[in-house]
Amino acid sequence: MFLSGEQVHVLGCEVSEEEFREGFDSSINSQLVYHDLFRDPLNWSKTGEALPGGPLGVLRAMCSRTGPGPVTIALDSLSWLLLHLPCTTVCQTLHALSHQDSRPGDSSPVEHVHVLGLLHGELHGPGPMGTLSALARTEVTLSGTRSQASAHILYRRPQQRPTHETHWFSILSDFGVDLQGVSPLKSQPHPDPLTPPVDPTTHLTFNLHLSKKEKEAKDSLTLPFQFSSEKQQALLCRGLGQATSHIFYEPDAYDDLDQEDPDDDLDI
Repeated sequence: MFLSGEQVHVLGCEVSEEEFREGFDSSINSQLVYHDLFRDPLNWSKTGEALPGGPLGVLRAMCSRTGPGPVTIALDSLSWLLLHLPCTTVCQTLHALSHQDSRPGDSSPVEHVHVLGLLHGELHGPGPMGTLSALARTEVTLSGTRSQASAHILYRRPQQRPTHETHWFSILSDFGVDLQGVSPLKSQPHPDPLTPPVDPTTHLTFNLHLSKKEKEAKDSLTLPFQFSSEKQQALLCRGLGQATSHIFYEPDAYDDLDQEDPDDDLDI
């Protein structure tokens, strides 16, 4: 973004402006517009140096202060904003910032607005992390140590499958970066490392699988409707001395015994 000459607005919440600009040359610093929320974010000193409107006021006024051309807004950091503001408010403001270039009726719209946010994942739960991840078009997850680090990049493009790649690098003693390799770009959707897989068999009131003892008991059980060989032998071979039964039937006066017309009593 610095090479293209675009203006960069930085919302600094975690480090001072002097510390942030340290290490950049004059050409880069001339492109930086630093909005200092680190020195007095809540205007406790009452010196008038605090930014009007607080963090939200600064975010909403950033694009209106810029001229035509691409603009990058860097938030250092989103974690600070989430600790002081509701997650829904932060997400709505970020969505509005990223759509500044498509506002109807704007006489001088900004050509392109890119929002870059730093987030400390260990400070937040899966809810805010998932919501912010859904808003992002590119998500970079850093891990590892200084000597062996990796950056996993997830790209989300409209009407396309997500793609991801991994870069390996190390940080030198002078804070330079030594790139060591990159994995090929893959188009398969990458599982979200922030959301653990959900096991649908947990917290059930019944067992889906039988133990060995339960399986043996199930196999040895004779169902009441099952006509086993034992039942067949008991019916065919009656034991000696067993009493036999007979059915005596005495026809009633209204019994219809005429097989030729069994419905003659219906008076049809």
